Amino acid sequence: MIGYLVKRALSALGLLFTISIVSFMMLQIPDGDYASYAKALAISQGGMSQQDAEAYAQDIRERYGLDKPVLVQYFTWAGNIVTHGDFGPSFSYNKPVSALVGERLPRTLAIALLCHLLATTFGVSLGIIAATQKHRMGDTIASTVAFLGMTIPRFFMALVILYYLAFVVRWPYIGSLYSPQYVFAPFSPGKLWDFLLHVWPAVLIATLGGLAYNARVMRGNLLDVLRQPYVEAARAKGLKESTVILKHAVPNALHPLVMHQGVILPYMISGELEVAIILSIPTIGPLMFNALTQQDINVTSSILLLLSAVLLLGNFLADVALALLDPRIRLS
Repeated sequence: MIGYLVKRALSALGLLFTISIVSFMMLQIPDGDYASYAKALAISQGGMSQQDAEAYAQDIRERYGLDKPVLVQYFTWAGNIVTHGDFGPSFSYNKPVSALVGERLPRTLAIALLCHLLATTFGVSLGIIAATQKHRMGDTIASTVAFLGMTIPRFFMALVILYYLAFVVRWPYIGSLYSPQYVFAPFSPGKLWDFLLHVWPAVLIATLGGLAYNARVMRGNLLDVLRQPYVEAARAKGLKESTVILKHAVPNALHPLVMHQGVILPYMISGELEVAIILSIPTIGPLMFNALTQQDINVTSSILLLLSAVLLLGNFLADVALALLDPRIRLS
């Protein structure tokens, strides 16, 4: 098993290196750079003359190395990450990228992990209910929830909820993580409750998509397993139906879901990013959106690299869980 895990870890590192190159190069495709953005901003809002703006833009390029070839920029950025853990400076925020991302990434991961936990728990439960009540009320309700979760775009759900909260019920907990009185307050049950009041729309929307997938896959797998001969043999022995399902059928229906857990966490993160941008929740989403519009390549590349690392880590942990669940994987 150790050889299997080492092989998977090395392949993940190689893939992460490839992703870093591709993402950094792709961000260079649009015309211009941050200096061009800063120049246009200086002319339109700062009243700077064309000549002074050109000099200002050139100074920015020299200061941040934007006048160097793309490969030089990449290896400088990647080398600083490997040797010093330094993701470089943010051009637009004028502070280290590690400070910007370090402030927001834990919030994003906390919300995404909460969504992941809820989506897995309720999705698997709904799938079991749907499979054991095939073509009955429980199956109809679970299938309807799964259908809605997989077909309605998350940004559309976020817009509908935003309109309802802002203009119908006048919900005061929009656009932040805490109310003013809790921003600098120490942790307490009241602060936790205030946090949940602010983030529940993001949690609901991001959870629904993952829940839908888990429910559909669990239903299909469990229906297949329930037709297997060993399940019929367990029933023939006189075991309770609940024992047959939970002890003999469900564990064997979980294999595809375990493999999917490595992908579902990044899916939760991407859902949180979409909703956070629309609801203005101060997590990674709005930061990445602003960095893209301002061509702040250090911020964007670093966020893409970290999210890719989360994806690969999730896949690796899923491989470990699957190897523990299925001895055939350990011996492969």
